[in-house]
Amino acid sequence: MVERAEGTRITMNQNSDIKTWYIKNFETFENNLNGESTKPIHQIRREAISNFSKLNFPTNHDEEWRFTSISPILKFNFELGERVDLKTSQIKKYLFKEIKGNILVFVNGYFSPSLSIIKKYSDGIKVGSISEEIKNNSSIINQHLGKYANYREQIFTALSTAFTIDGAFIYIPDNKIIEEPVQVLFITSSFGKKIISQPRNLYVAGKNSQATIIERYVSLDEGVYFSNVVTEIIAGENSKFEHIKLQEESSSSFHISRTEVDQERASNFTSYSISFGGEIARHDINSRFNDEGGECSLNGLYLIRGNQLYDTHSLIDHAKPFCNSHENYKGILDDNSRGVFNGKVIVRRNAQKTNAFQENKNIILSSGALVNTKPQLEIFADDVKCSHGATIGQLNEDSMFYLKSRGIGEEKAKAILIHAFASDVVKTINVEEVKKYLEEILEKRFNK
Repeated sequence: MVERAEGTRITMNQNSDIKTWYIKNFETFENNLNGESTKPIHQIRREAISNFSKLNFPTNHDEEWRFTSISPILKFNFELGERVDLKTSQIKKYLFKEIKGNILVFVNGYFSPSLSIIKKYSDGIKVGSISEEIKNNSSIINQHLGKYANYREQIFTALSTAFTIDGAFIYIPDNKIIEEPVQVLFITSSFGKKIISQPRNLYVAGKNSQATIIERYVSLDEGVYFSNVVTEIIAGENSKFEHIKLQEESSSSFHISRTEVDQERASNFTSYSISFGGEIARHDINSRFNDEGGECSLNGLYLIRGNQLYDTHSLIDHAKPFCNSHENYKGILDDNSRGVFNGKVIVRRNAQKTNAFQENKNIILSSGALVNTKPQLEIFADDVKCSHGATIGQLNEDSMFYLKSRGIGEEKAKAILIHAFASDVVKTINVEEVKKYLEEILEKRFNK
């Protein structure tokens, strides 16, 4: 029998009250926009808040949320975060110093020019903030923002879209390459206030382009706050795009994020979603092949303990033939933590010669930890190669015995096996400094 999460009931009054709170906040937000309310993006905001008012927050009666209760999030009336000035010394430890490329820093969801480092390009490459592009009435923003993440049916996406104010913007024109990885750092500094931060990111990679983005979420304190993130990625024809997302927020915080990827002909998209933080953290990541010859690789590692809950929902849509996808998610759970994995691969009727592989493996380190995993294949074509699998278990007893028989202590043996388990995901990351950082976290956590 599958165990369901406890304490999941959301009353009609609770649903209505929290929606009323955000709608009232939108009115204040709208009144402070001044001239920006005339921009095309604001019509999308207004449509989004209208949809938000009609939608309900999900409960465990909704199939997509059956193991993840958001009732703890709805206990708080989160306020819009304020701009905060930080010093460079306060953020140094969150940056990968060996990477010499662009650095975009956002504090409570707002771009901080003084903390950021942006290179000047003469070939059409743009690296900056969404707010600046909105101000300039960017044609790229008008063409792409809000076109992929569904704010008509997803309530958290509707909420994010309604309050779109800032986030990372990266545009790579046709035949251009950003050589060094771009670091995008989101810092929350709540000072004890219950705030909501809603970064809105847009990455557009043109034909034959290439880029790597490191998107990192951290906090300066252990306060209660809510990060509601939406990222839209457009991978143009024959482009190569790597997206690394590190979620390391306060263990008292909530993190809901959606990543939508639009893949064109022969594009190659690789994602790494690494999660350590948050009381409740959920990542919905969806990719769609719009033409032939595409490659998509979704990788994840969640390392949770205490009463943390981490939920991954993924969808790879093979809408066209001759495309390949690979999905590899691993979880390491301790104490009373909860993990959820729901990965769906759809192979549509005309998507012949599809090759799709999906796997989710979990290690349970305590009797109180629990994982609910559901890999899914929906195949409507007949000339395909598809497979999926999921495992939940403890550390291999034979392997532990072998290591201990060689004079290795129990804790060291445990650390070796956990590192080997996680390395399938970590070792494939192309950015050496990120790879080294993750290996150090595993070493510190388990090699006591």
